[in-house]
Parts: sequence; structure tokens; C-alpha cells
Amino acid sequence: MSVMDGLQQKLQHQLECIYKDIDIEQPINQLVSRLIEIMRITEFSQIPEPFVNHWSEKDTIMITYGDSILQQGERPLTTLAQFIDSYLGCINSVHILPFFPYSSDDGFAVIDYSSVNESLGDWADISAIASKRRLMSDLVINHCSSRSFWFENFCKGEGPGHDYFFTAQPNDDLSEVVRPRTSTLLRPTETPTGTQHVWCTFSHDQVDFDFRNPQVLIEFVTIIRQYLDAGVSIFRFDAVAFLWKIVGSKSINLAQTHEIIRLLRTLIEHAQNDAMIITETNIPNTQNLTYFGNANEAHCIYNFSLPPLLINTLITGNCLYLKRWLMSMPPAQDGTTYFNFIASHDGIGLRPAEGLLDDDEIQTLVDTMKDFGGQISARTTETGEQKPYEINIALYDALQGTTKGKDLWGMQRFMCAHSIMLALEGIPGIYIHSLLGTRNDYEKLTNTSHNRAINRHRWELDELKQQLGDAQSTHSQVLSAMTKLINIRTQQAAFHPSATQFTLHLGLQLFGFWRQSRNRKQSIFCISNVSDQVTDLPINELNLVISEHWVDLLTDTKIEDITQTIQLQPYQTVWISNKG
Repeated sequence: MSVMDGLQQKLQHQLECIYKDIDIEQPINQLVSRLIEIMRITEFSQIPEPFVNHWSEKDTIMITYGDSILQQGERPLTTLAQFIDSYLGCINSVHILPFFPYSSDDGFAVIDYSSVNESLGDWADISAIASKRRLMSDLVINHCSSRSFWFENFCKGEGPGHDYFFTAQPNDDLSEVVRPRTSTLLRPTETPTGTQHVWCTFSHDQVDFDFRNPQVLIEFVTIIRQYLDAGVSIFRFDAVAFLWKIVGSKSINLAQTHEIIRLLRTLIEHAQNDAMIITETNIPNTQNLTYFGNANEAHCIYNFSLPPLLINTLITGNCLYLKRWLMSMPPAQDGTTYFNFIASHDGIGLRPAEGLLDDDEIQTLVDTMKDFGGQISARTTETGEQKPYEINIALYDALQGTTKGKDLWGMQRFMCAHSIMLALEGIPGIYIHSLLGTRNDYEKLTNTSHNRAINRHRWELDELKQQLGDAQSTHSQVLSAMTKLINIRTQQAAFHPSATQFTLHLGLQLFGFWRQSRNRKQSIFCISNVSDQVTDLPINELNLVISEHWVDLLTDTKIEDITQTIQLQPYQTVWISNKG
């Protein structure tokens, strides 16, 4: 069977699964041909190999807005590129958060998917960054701005977009719909045919697409092709869990949503073999794991449970819940991996902690973060209850103390968190403000009245350079320590994202796990003291092979006696390896 025959059959089957209950005008075989044409796949295209890992221990993704760093008289994307080149040589991949024209939600209400926000730069700036580092871009696939050309046509009742949006009736049974917001679901909108009630999962400025219309799928495949041409090789499918809606259902994680992800992966892999999909699904852990499919959906899934569990561990000095979770996590099969992060442009999601932390633990976490200046965003549950959904706080401030209050161990606790995250199975993602040790931005919070603004600071380049040039500043110390940590990580085969991982049992104050390289030559025992007390680590409990030479990679200290007990200072981490 030729490349094209196999691809056509696969797409035919996937589209039939998606539209099996929908009466569409265009024959499926014509839709198949159209999608292949848009992606420019030919009989000479390479067939993607299944279960291939497109990553290594060299990969670290920095998450940033296009305008996180500003220089007067210069395009922000140019400033960002120069800053990365000058200060972040340890980073080989960059996730630039939505860089398109938008109307709200700091970019996630896209007005025009085909343009770069002119206040940031242009496509040449995007491609310039992609020419030096792997580039990750958002595909805001669930919704767009109510100010978009498509939605304007919906309001007019004519032209492209007039039938792109999902509507329902106020008297429909929408009681089971799962949402992350407290606003009303339906947005009354006047059209030539009368008042339409548009589905809005997030806000009334973010109007949801109706993928029952194949033209919506065609539009997004066209967008994907444009992004590939611009140098994007990692696609972050934003809020994809909500993509397919059925009135009377929860309208989250539906079978058609999973099938659309599989379809888009098929197209993307045939167009560019090493391109990747990361699904952004801020939902309970067991649901999140389903987005791997059978290694045929997302290449990576966000490890959304890690931030609340890791922060809970470090503010309580007890790793019980983090250890339980890690033990329960299935090793990702080849062709898939986890995307690990602690902080991002959004807050610390609490839904992924459901079932992992009990209500009292979550409340303690929320109360402690409030004490450290954090804000709490809520959602409305299926029963109409208001429940904490997200903690909004800068990570450096989140770790400035424990449940007992602020203390002097903030820097050590912050670095302990990253020493754990960088060593875990998966690809690490680090928010730019974690690399820089940025604090809560109360001024931006006040000016915008949006909770998430507290962790979306914009640096003036000259001020930032001054801080980074001062060895005594927190920002300089954080960047120096983070750079050293990342550089050590990238040299260890045992930190390959798909290398073996096994959880260690060292009590509640010591959190540890073992990583082994894929060729079994290197082992690293990663142990962190997660408490504010000096804690003993009996080396003989690690089962170090006696014939090997062992060293702590973080301090370059040799382990001369594998029967000894060493003392770990508060929040100290050791990476004990047989091969440095």
C-alpha cells in the first residue's frame, strides 16, 4: 500500500468516527482530499514511524509571553530573542504564548489566527526565534474572540464564520456541563435570524467553535500548515478537552474530541515527522492521562497534578501525597512523555489535585498561598457550588515559607522544587518568571483586576539587566542557580524524558526517585529534603552498586563510603550518579 493510500484510508476512518452522528454536506472522501491538499502531503512524504521519541535530556522549554521583556523603541519579539541569546544559552526550546491579535485573556481570545500581533513584531520575528530553538505555539482551538472576523460574520449571518459557532437554547438541559468559570454559559447574540445563544466555555468574549461543521476543521488545518511554515514544531492544543459539545452531556473529554486530536496528529506527522502535539487539559489526573490515547493522540500531556502536589509537599514538609501520586503514574510508552512544570502564565490548578489531596489539604494550601499574597479564582460546580479552581501567585512568593508562615529558606525551597521537577520523567517547562525569580506583580493585578495578572509581569530590559548584573540580587542568584541546574541536567543520559523512573521510600521528609538511562549505564538517585529541618540520609538504603564510583552531581562531591549516613540541609537535593 502506498503512502497516500494508507493515509487516505486512515483519515477516512477518523472522519467517519468524528461525523458519524452528523449529517454533513461534503462527502468524506472529498474532505480527506481537501485536508491532504492543505497540508501539502504527497506520495513522497515520509511515513511517520510509531513510538518514536522526538526528545532527549537536552530539551528544556521556556514558557514566555512575547512581551515579557520590553525595550523602548524595539519590537518585543526582537528584544526577547536577543535576551534569550544573551542570557539563556541553557534553553533549547521556547513556548511563546499566543502572539496573535487578541481582545482579552492576555492572548487567548484570538482575533486573527493568521497574523502576528503588530505590537509584538511579525512572522519574520517568529521564524527568527524558530531558526535557533525549537518553537512551541498555541493552537487556541476551542474558541476565538467575539471581535474576530468570523464572529462578526456570524452576527451578520453571512460569509466565512456565519456557521462556525456552537449555539444552544436557554431551556436546554445544560446542568451537567463542566466548566472552569463562574460566568453564564450562553451568550445572547443578535443575528438576522433572531437571538442566538452562543456557547462560551470561558468568557463571553471567547466564543466556542462548532466542530460539527467540517469547515471549522478545514480552517484549523489551514492554520496548522501556516504555523509549520513559520517554523513552529510543537503545537499546544489549548483547552482542547472542551472542543466537542453535546447538549445534555458534560461536554468535556468526549470521544469526538479524542478522535479530532488523532486526526490532527495524523496530518501533522505526515507533513513534518518530528512535529509534536501537547494537549493542555487542566482536569483531574485520570482524565488527563487519556489524552495519550494509544500513543496516537498527544505526544505530551501537561503534568497538571505536579504543581499543587509539589508546592503542598514543600509548604508542609511532608511528601506523602506527592509520593503516592508518583507511584501511581504509569510510565509513558515510547512516542509519548510528560510535560513537567511548576509555574506557568496561568495559576496553580486545583482540579488536577482532586482525588490526590483531600479537601483539608487543599484548603490549607489555599490559605497558605493567600498568606503569601496569592489570589484565588473559583469555578461553579455541577451543583452550583463555588469551589477554588486556581491559585494565582508567582512561584517565588508561593515558596517563601511553610504553613507556619514566611521563613528564611525561600531560595532553597524554590531551588529544591526545580531540582525535583528537572529530574522527573518527562520534558521540563520553565516559566520565564521562574528563571528570573520574579515576584508578585501587585501593580498589574490592581490595574487589570485580573487575578492571573499577578504572575504576568513585564520587565523593562534595562532594569532587568541591572538586576542580573548585581550578584547580590535575588534575580541574579536565581538565574545563575537555575542555569547551573539545567546545564547539569542536559549532560545526563539518565534524565532522558523516557528513561526509567522508580519511586524510593525514604520516609516523609525525604522525597526520592531513581532514574536509569535507556542503555542502563547510568543511574541517578534524586533525593530532596522537603522539610525545614536537617535530615539524615542513610546511603545504604539506596542500594548503590559497590563496584561503581558515585558522586553528587550538584556539588561534585564523591561518595567515598556507600554505608555512610549524610546530612541533608533544609531543602537540599542530591543527584547521586555513577556516571557524571
